[in-house]
Amino acid sequence: MTDQTTTKVAVLGVGQMGLVCANMLAGIDPGQDGSRKNVAVRIWGHSPDEVGAVAQTRRSTRLDAFILDETVRVCLKLEDALDDADIVVCAVPAQSLREVVAQVKPLVTPTAGFVSVAKGIEVESLLRPTQVIAEALADNPDSAARPLGCLSGPTIAAELARCLPATMVASTDPATDDGTFSKTLQRLFNTSWLRVYTNDDLLGVELAGATKNVIAIAAGILDGLQAGTNAKSALLARGLAEIARLGTAMGANRDTFFGVAGVGDLATTCFSPEGRNRSCGEALGKGEPIEDYLKRTPFVVEGVATSRAVVALAAKYRVEMPIAQAVHAVLFDNEDPLVAITRLMNRELKAEQIG
Repeated sequence: MTDQTTTKVAVLGVGQMGLVCANMLAGIDPGQDGSRKNVAVRIWGHSPDEVGAVAQTRRSTRLDAFILDETVRVCLKLEDALDDADIVVCAVPAQSLREVVAQVKPLVTPTAGFVSVAKGIEVESLLRPTQVIAEALADNPDSAARPLGCLSGPTIAAELARCLPATMVASTDPATDDGTFSKTLQRLFNTSWLRVYTNDDLLGVELAGATKNVIAIAAGILDGLQAGTNAKSALLARGLAEIARLGTAMGANRDTFFGVAGVGDLATTCFSPEGRNRSCGEALGKGEPIEDYLKRTPFVVEGVATSRAVVALAAKYRVEMPIAQAVHAVLFDNEDPLVAITRLMNRELKAEQIG
């Protein structure tokens, strides 16, 4: 993975983030006078029909006006995508990650780095995506040499597909990386329109990306109820306080939650009309049952499953998270969204506490 050699990258997942990641990796290098990046990109997805359609058309029904870079190789077979890969980008939902990595394990070299772009927490284990990856690879005796990391931040895929200005954070596990892998990810994903920062607080970055989806469902519920901008801005602020409270209790750096991967990602997800978690919440606020919404949407709404994990983590670490608990009640206890919001507004009066 040096500047002098071609870096071979396998992108797993042909959803929105998988597709835009492939294009970012295959695009123009802003630091090399307009030349292409020295990266060989291959992309794979679990649905042969969808992968075949992308291979034939270089387009996807998931992203309007998107065209996959001509240099990206679309692979029908997982082993073709992973052949001698230096880096594996896991662009699959958090609840499917373990299953995919289990398929990947016998097909990759012991030193191939893994980077996750999933924003969720595995419900059964309460593990973050990089922890799931590490656990799924743990019986490989050489896995300790493998660098692990994540990419996160305010990155609505539909905007990335249009090359609109954005920022992202590359974070890696200090136990497996001396900073080399995070800088490699920063260099590979940086473009003229996407600025990539590094952050060594992997716990905080991943936790922020997961928990903001739960708060975004609440923001969407407010939209569905036509509660107004004042209410949603207040929700964002109090939601951030909940996220920071849980994060610091788990050992994350408090500052992470007030940066690009924290409040930056939270604001985008809560206010963007294209945010899938916010859109889900809006449907709930308008009275649509969650089962009906999940059946009709073509996208995975990470915040739904993750809300279970967040409430469980809050209980484990004895952290008060009333907004997350209200979302959980609407999703799984059939609580009326208006009742849930009213209950939040009628909580005991107290001084504001942040984190």
